[in-house]
Amino acid sequence: MEYITYKLSYVALLCLLFRSPPFVSSELNYKFYDSSCPNLSKIVQEGVRSAIANDSRIAASLLRLHFHDCFVSGCDASILLDDTSTLKGEKNALPNKDSARGYEVIDKIKLALEEACPCTVSCTDILTLAATSAVYFSGGPYWPVALGRRDGLTASIDAANNDLPSPFEPLENITAKFAAKGLDLQDVVVLSGAHTIGFAQCFTFKTRLFNFGDSGKPDPVLDTSTLTKLQGVCPNQADSDTKLAPLDSVTSTKFDNFYFKRLVNKSGLLQSDQLLMGNNRTASMVISYSRFANLFNKDFGASMVKMANIGVLTGQNGQIRRNCRVVNSNKY
Repeated sequence: MEYITYKLSYVALLCLLFRSPPFVSSELNYKFYDSSCPNLSKIVQEGVRSAIANDSRIAASLLRLHFHDCFVSGCDASILLDDTSTLKGEKNALPNKDSARGYEVIDKIKLALEEACPCTVSCTDILTLAATSAVYFSGGPYWPVALGRRDGLTASIDAANNDLPSPFEPLENITAKFAAKGLDLQDVVVLSGAHTIGFAQCFTFKTRLFNFGDSGKPDPVLDTSTLTKLQGVCPNQADSDTKLAPLDSVTSTKFDNFYFKRLVNKSGLLQSDQLLMGNNRTASMVISYSRFANLFNKDFGASMVKMANIGVLTGQNGQIRRNCRVVNSNKY
């Protein structure tokens, strides 16, 4: 980390010495960096590929990081900001503390891009592209991403605590939070499909195993064989709270439609996921995606594009951070 900080400081000096007036646009563009940073996609993809090779869980972490960024004040890389004496950021919000991962991956990609094309690529666009690459390198679909987002100047721990959906919430609450971001019921189902990769800590679903709804009994909806396996991974004791279980135990590192198959079979891990089968409209979509993987892949890309456009900063708004963890001291 000290090496990365030193290198970023050096690049920041180059930016100040040689920076030309930045190119800005009020709209996102698929060719935004074609001239200013032609190797952008290659650099991001190599950074993500390398990270996944070292840690297969990181693909899901990068995807989640993008989701948690966009749902809080829009896609502006606010989740990447460290706390300071004047800023209480989002990293220590309840949905992120001790669970959000992938910051170092973004740091390394940013460092490589600052060397290749200083002061050019926003941390927000890096995070967006990293999430896309994470899905693709996990066997999922590829979708083109329009670029030109700029980075926010602040973060909000309160917004992170209030705006991010919780695995303990009823479907209507989650749907309302999506709607507040311009996303609809189909987006709820499709983006929940991101849980086809990754893991969850036991505390996020343990009440389903032992004391569902304060009944003193397991969730009656949960498949009995799945219940037995999960009780072995997450025994009813406090020291199991941070243990991990795969969101999709069949193909936990492969992006596919098995997540939906498990919901149909009453084997969803999180209560908020299994609730999708308790509503006629969402259950119909779940069944369709469980049967037609190509349909899920197509719709997932479309919903990700919608999410990546939430509250974006363009033109002269925001800035291009030189270090994704810190707001620049000057305007750009």
